[in-house]
Amino acid sequence: MDTVIFTLIGKDKPGIMEAISRTVRQLEGNWLSSNFAHMAGHFTGFVQVQIPKENVQPLLNKLDAMEELNIRLVQGDEPQTTQTRQVSLEIMGNDKPGIVQELTRVLHQFNLNILRFTSHCEPAPNWGGNLFKAQVIIDIPADFDTDPLGESLEQIANDLIVDIDWQ
Repeated sequence: MDTVIFTLIGKDKPGIMEAISRTVRQLEGNWLSSNFAHMAGHFTGFVQVQIPKENVQPLLNKLDAMEELNIRLVQGDEPQTTQTRQVSLEIMGNDKPGIVQELTRVLHQFNLNILRFTSHCEPAPNWGGNLFKAQVIIDIPADFDTDPLGESLEQIANDLIVDIDWQ
């Protein structure tokens, strides 16, 4: 069995997930994980499946044949065996340019890997502007000293006037 990941984006319409999952199942694939979103009238996401080696190309052919979807297939890697722990960051504040860049700059400065990043803007009650919210899951080595990271996150929270909570 091969582990493959495919990404997709296309105009949203009912039945896309059913068609993709039916195709994976017909080719003896096992759906391992996925993440999908609807954005600005489009459907986008990525899927990890295990599938017999001989069915990888037929899977790509069938997915490519789906109308209005742009699909890319990549080979999956073996999972890492290093000792890490996951930490969740919650960010909330008035929306303004630079929040994501500053946060990711700090995480990169500490060589931390982002496992999941979800964000959205919503109307801020009583303010008339938008409220930016994000949840970030990062991977931290087991022996990582979190004090300098906490200080850096606190500094950008003050500079950007956002709240950053982490656990």
